Amino acid sequence: MLTGRTTLTVAEELPVDPPSRGQVLYDQTVPRHLVHRAAVSEVFLTDLRVIDDTTFSVGAQWPRDHSFYRLPTPHRHDPMLLAETIRQAALVIAHQVFGVPLDWKFMSHETSYQITTAGLALGARPADILLSVTCRDIKRRGNRVAGMGMDITCHRDGRQIGSGSVNWSCVTSAAYQRLRAGKIEQGAVPEEPPPPVAKVQVGRDRSRDVVLSPLDRAGSWLLRVDRHHPVLFDHPVDHVPGMVLHEAARQAAALLINWPGLVPVACRFTFDKYVEFTCPVVVTPVRCAPTTSGALGVGVKIEQDGQTVAHGLMDMRIVD
Repeated sequence: MLTGRTTLTVAEELPVDPPSRGQVLYDQTVPRHLVHRAAVSEVFLTDLRVIDDTTFSVGAQWPRDHSFYRLPTPHRHDPMLLAETIRQAALVIAHQVFGVPLDWKFMSHETSYQITTAGLALGARPADILLSVTCRDIKRRGNRVAGMGMDITCHRDGRQIGSGSVNWSCVTSAAYQRLRAGKIEQGAVPEEPPPPVAKVQVGRDRSRDVVLSPLDRAGSWLLRVDRHHPVLFDHPVDHVPGMVLHEAARQAAALLINWPGLVPVACRFTFDKYVEFTCPVVVTPVRCAPTTSGALGVGVKIEQDGQTVAHGLMDMRIVD
């Protein structure tokens, strides 16, 4: 629900040159702290350019292979790369354009993406991605931006291949401390995660990348949290990140359908509450009617302590 950030060094806290106008570049990544990542290898954004006060171009590059965001097929990128790219784009625009301080805490309330099968094609080079971002419903607290919605179109090689959106808000570090009083565990020693479901059932080739465990309840699974995971937990956070919930929904859909080759080409997710480390989390997928495009719809509900903490809908499709 909230995009965590690692502790920054003094050097990292120094301002970065503001974004300029012109064509986006793909020569290097943006500074990692602007997208709340500790590992440079997990930064997908390469550039940010201003079009006008509420419209921006963001460059990104998707690697031909990734340690976590990957499919069983060798011919396609993982669509979750788009979800993570949208998350990073929202953060870099917030910090670089709207001046949101680096120590403020972000909360994603709703996210969505959709992408074409052709847009996922794996080429002979990494994929250079162009995001066109339009900001709307900008909310302010005093002279500071406190949240907004963003609508995104995704282009590759001059063609639109997808789109997405995100609605987020942010609070000061002090306000976050009050909001999370008694629940912040940042720095706590991670517990050993429970045994995973069989990796082949969820389209994974490593057990450490499985985020679900068996549950004594038909049709539901337990969220498996491995706080040592180098991608899903790139740095210490005080609650379960949204991308972990996205992946749990994807894997639950594979278990429900019993078809790990299906890929989430579209997804809309709502985050209702923070997902804590201190209480079991239950993930329940529900088969929905096929979409008008022929994809298989799967709804997913994520519950903790008897309450819905997140829910979403995915369009699953076979990609070769």
